[in-house]
Amino acid sequence: MFAFLRTLFFACFALVSLQLQAALVPASPQLAATAYLAMDAVTGDILVESGADGRFAPASLTKMMTSYIVEHEMAEGNVAETDLVPISVKAWKTPGSRMFVREGTQVLLGDLLRGVIIQSGNDASVALAEYIAGSEEAFANLMNQHARRLGLKNTNFQNATGLPAENHYSSPRDLALIARALIQDFPDQYAIYAEKYFTYNDIKQPNRNRLLWRDSTVDGVKTGHTDEAGYCLVASALRDDMRVISVVLGTTSDEARAAESQKLLSYAFRFFRTFPLYKAGESLNTAEIWKGSSETVGLGLAQDLAVTIPRGKEDQLAAVLDLPNLIEAPLAQGEQVGSLKVSLAGEILREVPLVSLQPVAEADFITKIWHSIVLFFKGLFE
Repeated sequence: MFAFLRTLFFACFALVSLQLQAALVPASPQLAATAYLAMDAVTGDILVESGADGRFAPASLTKMMTSYIVEHEMAEGNVAETDLVPISVKAWKTPGSRMFVREGTQVLLGDLLRGVIIQSGNDASVALAEYIAGSEEAFANLMNQHARRLGLKNTNFQNATGLPAENHYSSPRDLALIARALIQDFPDQYAIYAEKYFTYNDIKQPNRNRLLWRDSTVDGVKTGHTDEAGYCLVASALRDDMRVISVVLGTTSDEARAAESQKLLSYAFRFFRTFPLYKAGESLNTAEIWKGSSETVGLGLAQDLAVTIPRGKEDQLAAVLDLPNLIEAPLAQGEQVGSLKVSLAGEILREVPLVSLQPVAEADFITKIWHSIVLFFKGLFE
């Protein structure tokens, strides 16, 4: 009997130890970089950060917004990949990394977009900016309008290339949000960011993102370098249905930005997991409704809900519906009726609106009077 109890004790102890180990998350890695961040692309949750809201020179990471606007204009039907874009003297003479377009020629918009994304061409960036907005200055204004629309709080653009300019800056958090928008808003175009080479004018140039060769799960996004900014990289990887965006600014070399980015990605995937919780339109509750053409109404979410949490802590997740004591018609479809709160170990992670999944019209006059009487007496007894 004693041997059995001893065996049972050690078995229980081992199980508890495994559970504790599963819930342990080590301190985030310290990178040899000026600032950095790792974000879950689906939830927007920040997994690692250092200087996430600082304002730094973004160098060619600026071109993420340039390509975002081009893709936005394509989606709106204002431009197309087959458009022939004239190359101005200014575009042709723009210094720095180049696609090697020639002044006075016309180049397919789709080729210029690849020149921006893969070759980081400053000449291609200026040509696209002029084609879409008339001038690079007007295009920079458009970039800042999109920045505000995307909720960027520490970003201001002065040009389409990222060449050094006064008052031209962004932050790791904002750069991650631009990358997230590229991935979510234009998934068909996002495949370009994983292309390793692009040849134009008989010149074959490689994508400067070294991680595309080292890690098969990495499929973007953009590199950058100036003397002021250092070597920078925004990377994104998809593993087991979880996508992570990493931002590394101010490293000392091309090799360093790749290595430090790999550290961030490895840490995020190893110690965090994204959990899809509820689908948009899924019925989470059927509530009683008064003075309506229906006696009940289905309640759910207007958008999918997921959370990213440390691995091993999913059993500490809890969801609570916060509903009003009384729900009365009329209700429009999508109208908020309370909220859903998701917590981890008692700490609120998300609070999102709970909405009506169908419209409920007002009841006829007699039913409304009857419900008013019932509610009156119900209130007296309660």
